[in-house]
Amino acid sequence: MLTTVLQVRTGGHQRVVDLTDECASFVAGAGGAPPDGLLNVFVPHATAGVAVLETGAGSDEDLLRALEELLPSAGPGGGGWVHRHGSPGHGRDHVLPAIVAPTTTVPVLGGRLALGTWQSICLVDTNVDNAVREVRLSLLTG
Repeated sequence: MLTTVLQVRTGGHQRVVDLTDECASFVAGAGGAPPDGLLNVFVPHATAGVAVLETGAGSDEDLLRALEELLPSAGPGGGGWVHRHGSPGHGRDHVLPAIVAPTTTVPVLGGRLALGTWQSICLVDTNVDNAVREVRLSLLTG
């Protein structure tokens, strides 16, 4: 298995960060013959997730809006969340990984990600308290 860790700066606001180019470079540079296998993308944080979705056409903003509607951060006491450390509404960030999982696996064929035409691999981060995230890429070949 080959593995690496990306440092992703998300800043102080909610973001969807496209990681597709970094993932493609990682699997293409796996050495030797172009590999077939599985790429696992994992974010080792309790307040972020990984999603496969279309970006650049508004879907990333739609996702953030849908998450805000489903997991509201605003309101008295930060949305009424029991988990209350950090910025107001931070409890929602700890629920996010139950909805947007912290991991996804993508097939790799001939050293290329087997994604659909409009699919991108994205870090989803609603936590405004952490400006930098780690994302682990692990390629299992075979």
